[in-house]
Amino acid sequence: MQLTKYYCLNELILELTEISPRDFFGQQNEHIDLLKKYFPKLKIVARGNKIKVYGDEALLEEFEKRFEMLTAYFVKYNKLDEDSIERVLTNDESDQPQSSAKSGETLVHGVSGRLIKAKTANQRRLVDASKNNDMVFAIGPAGTGKTYTGVALAVKALKEKQVRKIILTRPAVEAGENLGFLPGDLKEKLDPYMQPLYDALREMITPEKLTHYIETGIIQVAPMAFMRGRTLDNAFVILDEAQNTTHAQMKMFLTRMGKNAKFLITGDPGQIDLPRRTISGLKEALLILQNVEGIEIIYLDDKDVIRHKLVKEVIAAYKTIEHHN
Repeated sequence: MQLTKYYCLNELILELTEISPRDFFGQQNEHIDLLKKYFPKLKIVARGNKIKVYGDEALLEEFEKRFEMLTAYFVKYNKLDEDSIERVLTNDESDQPQSSAKSGETLVHGVSGRLIKAKTANQRRLVDASKNNDMVFAIGPAGTGKTYTGVALAVKALKEKQVRKIILTRPAVEAGENLGFLPGDLKEKLDPYMQPLYDALREMITPEKLTHYIETGIIQVAPMAFMRGRTLDNAFVILDEAQNTTHAQMKMFLTRMGKNAKFLITGDPGQIDLPRRTISGLKEALLILQNVEGIEIIYLDDKDVIRHKLVKEVIAAYKTIEHHN
């Protein structure tokens, strides 16, 4: 047992019995300060290995549930930081999918022994959706793990021989820069657009093996134009930054799907770099395909942001401005 608890009127007392209070509560009780931020209507006091909480009974029950989740996280990973606390306190446990992914299923054993998992409720939904559907759309702002989780799923499928190859593609749309004026040959001009995909792959596959996969075509990273005319069989295919596809590009891509193929389309409708008055192929596809059986759409939001904590604040600030406009 790591936790002893008991109620006294509207007081909840939680006692850590096999966990270091210093590590769990943080330096100068900084983790307790975070708890106070998320439970402003409760009075929270930590002393020694005990934490006393006063307030409404329903809030105390919610606090107890979240606190137990935090202790379970600490026991499993032997650490607690601001990001993990925030994820536990803000994720809605009640609507998480009931699957092995919920208990922290490892998707890929990455480079240097890193365990790569879905870290949030919506990322776990994405994992489940990919298991149950051949075509999935992952929609959300930057930093929510759409592409990273997708690449992990693709690498997992390749390692388990569910597919024979991985194809990663993006539309080479110029975000305020002119592609023609960039130095180098076509590959050198296009590689910057593909860099986020390479970055994810490098965390999951050793350099030697990744080079071999790319040289032999087992892993292909290419702009969307290279998809035209192909039928993509036995492949896990990811279309990244799909908000920058046109109607024609999106239709072309979706109809490339062959036998034993998995398609994952990721995008952020709030970051479209297409010329003005050009309809985003992603926005259009979400409307057209929303009721098609076998296709699932997963929405991620700022609760899923796992980059620097300021990214979440930036997203929230822009959302406020866009809402008023």
